[in-house]
This record gives sequence, C-alpha cells and structure tokens, in this order.
Amino acid sequence: MAVYSPVRKEAILKKLLPPVSRSVAQLAREEGICEQTLYNWRNQLKAQGYAVPVSGQKPDDWSGEAKLAV
Repeated sequence: MAVYSPVRKEAILKKLLPPVSRSVAQLAREEGICEQTLYNWRNQLKAQGYAVPVSGQKPDDWSGEAKLAV
C-alpha cells in the first residue's frame, strides 16, 4: 500500500475539483493511483463538506447548493 504525503494528496485532489474537474478514471491513469483510492479520498472530501462533482458531471449540471458552495 502506497503512502502519499498530505501535500501530494492535496495536489491530486485539486485535480478532481473545479475548475479542473478530471474524472476519477482519468486521474487514476495520469497519476498511477488506484481508482478506489481516489474514490475514497473523494468521499472523504464530501464528508468534510466540499462540493465534489460526481464523475462525468459538468458544473452546469450541479445543484444550486453545490454551485454556491464552490
């Protein structure tokens, strides 16, 4: 099991968030990280109250609450 520094993890997670909004699958390929790890990290962000898009969802399709949170 790989261990990622908090700085590296934060940099990777930023790519999941707007304005970059990469898909989990695409980011997993680019970074060489297991998709399940990225899904777990994304779920942790959601639990902390971040507006994290669902894979494949464009910002125009977000709810008003999610847009306001961003």
